[in-house]
Amino acid sequence: MPPPIPGLRLRSGVFDNSVCRQCTKRALLKGGAERPVPNYPARFFTRSTQPRNTTPLRTGYFASNSLLARFNGTNVAPTASTSDVTDTSTLLPHRRRQAERRNAAVLAGAGSGGSSATSDAPTATMAPDASSLLAAAAAQHPADSLRRKLSSLLSLSKPRLTVLVVLSAMVPYALYPVPAFLSTAATATPSLSPLTLLFLTTGTTLCSAAANALNMLYEPDTDAKMSRTRARPLVRRLLTTKAAVLFAVGCGAAGTLALYWGVNPTVAFLGASNIAIYAGMYTPLKRLSVLNTWVGAIVGGIPPLMGWAAAAGESATADGTWRELLFASDGSSLGGWLFASLLFAWQFPHFMPLSWGIREEYKAAGLRMLAWTNPARNSRVALRYSLVFIPICLGLCAAGVTEWSFAVTSAPVNLWLVAEAVKFWRHEGHKGSAKGLFWASVWHLPVVMVLALAQKKGMWGRVWRSVMGEPEEDELEEFYDEEE
Repeated sequence: MPPPIPGLRLRSGVFDNSVCRQCTKRALLKGGAERPVPNYPARFFTRSTQPRNTTPLRTGYFASNSLLARFNGTNVAPTASTSDVTDTSTLLPHRRRQAERRNAAVLAGAGSGGSSATSDAPTATMAPDASSLLAAAAAQHPADSLRRKLSSLLSLSKPRLTVLVVLSAMVPYALYPVPAFLSTAATATPSLSPLTLLFLTTGTTLCSAAANALNMLYEPDTDAKMSRTRARPLVRRLLTTKAAVLFAVGCGAAGTLALYWGVNPTVAFLGASNIAIYAGMYTPLKRLSVLNTWVGAIVGGIPPLMGWAAAAGESATADGTWRELLFASDGSSLGGWLFASLLFAWQFPHFMPLSWGIREEYKAAGLRMLAWTNPARNSRVALRYSLVFIPICLGLCAAGVTEWSFAVTSAPVNLWLVAEAVKFWRHEGHKGSAKGLFWASVWHLPVVMVLALAQKKGMWGRVWRSVMGEPEEDELEEFYDEEE
């Protein structure tokens, strides 16, 4: 009887009781002539004859993943050992650099005695932050090498956090409703000065680096007690205290001067104030009160206000003081405060689940966080602030910063954040709710910012008129005035 589907090899014994010749020959070649050839009438078609790979996965296979290790929900953290070091001699250049960074982190963890979490610890440790990874990479170079010094200084600035701060200042600058009189002969549409944007980003970067360096100078003892910060440069003594102080003072002075001369005095004052609040209030308050989280949220809300004030300074028609830039009588400064409130509120659904995952480390280091002092309130605060993003997005539409479509397109990601915050509040961080809210907050902010940039008020109308060759609305008004 032929097989129902051509091209498929049938296992012997399906349609008759004959023995497969190939199986018999294979058994004879292997010296198994006395061994009967098995018959498999239960299955219709044969499967692959290749043997399966039954080698068990090494211990910590999944925990070694960089994403899962940052915020896993397990109770046991994998310990670092020199056996986990990867051979980089046969890898491509970009893979080799990645492997070298991983090896540096592994050696750093092994050198510091492994993870501080024990098998009965209720929380998991987190992977080292960007500063710790840079410091671990710098430690692989000779002590007097320039690359080691530059990497150590760069790690003082907390580069990932600094990038987020700069981006949060650039987005309001780009979304500021530029008046028509800023149009140039080269561009038919109103535009802001690229030079002002360059000074804004440079000054904000330097101010953020100064604040982060002062933060590390203040708490090397607590950094040494936490898994994600114990490899920072001052903890590992890759830099002297004097060098760190000079770096912080130099960056702070240069950043403030860049904002003063290249942007305006109001933005320079905001940048200097952010350094003072972060290093002089937030950092020491972490040992005293849980209110440090709210002070830190104020620090996060100032950079958007800096970007808005920088753009407003270019179109100022009066004296250009802080009253006109931040408290304009016509309500044009409302957009800047809305962006500041958005970044202020975002800190809570982002930091509350993050701190919950390492709450025992915060407790052991003596840093007062709601995650361990009052877990129920910790989850309530995260839920409370996750509810304000919908009215903030509506306010940006009403203020004329974005189109009304932004309220619709931003609703799904806002509701997703609220849903994860509800789970976090209901389970108080357990059952994976902390991890869910943390990753929702990570995606929430960039998605909202990109949607706002894509739906800036009047942007697509100007694009349409430019493509179709239609005159601008201001040109039409001037034409009608001349005709009258």
